[in-house]
Amino acid sequence: MVIFSRFAAFVNRHPVFRGMISYGTLWPTSCLIQQTMAGKTIENYDWVQALRFSLYGGLFTAPTLYAWIRVSSKLWPVTSLKTSITKALVEQLTYGPAALICFFYGMSLLEGKSIEEAKKQTETKFYPTWKVGVCFWPILQTINFHYIPEHNRVPFVSACSLVWCCFLAYMQEMSLKRAHHMKISEQLLGSSS
Repeated sequence: MVIFSRFAAFVNRHPVFRGMISYGTLWPTSCLIQQTMAGKTIENYDWVQALRFSLYGGLFTAPTLYAWIRVSSKLWPVTSLKTSITKALVEQLTYGPAALICFFYGMSLLEGKSIEEAKKQTETKFYPTWKVGVCFWPILQTINFHYIPEHNRVPFVSACSLVWCCFLAYMQEMSLKRAHHMKISEQLLGSSS
């Protein structure tokens, strides 16, 4: 019990770790939800993909989001509906695109793809995903910046990310299926020559 209370005190003093724990848990959960929606079961889940989501969400997304929220709170210290909307829109035009590019590129590299393949995947997936994000994130972030206390903003966003990450996992899965089909096609074409 003492260890738990010390851990809780540490996490309360360092909110970035609370976000890292949230993202390190919620991102692989969303990956598994997406896999379930795609028809997989516990017997054939891609656990390595879930692990990649955990590592990426916890070690990259949470700290960068934490930094963005800190910067935005310094740039717009007043909490009003106008500044909340401004923060949400600026985020969608700055942090959002950068985060998506890093996600597709980083996940591709974590899957063992080459830099060129990661670049191609990013180019293919970025714009369609960002268009969906423009409809999703500004509303949630306006709520976040206007109603949620700063120390709880990363955990709030991580909860919203459960839904968003199901979508990202779906977009990532589409590319894996496409690559698998292309590999089979190339093998078939190669064997018929």
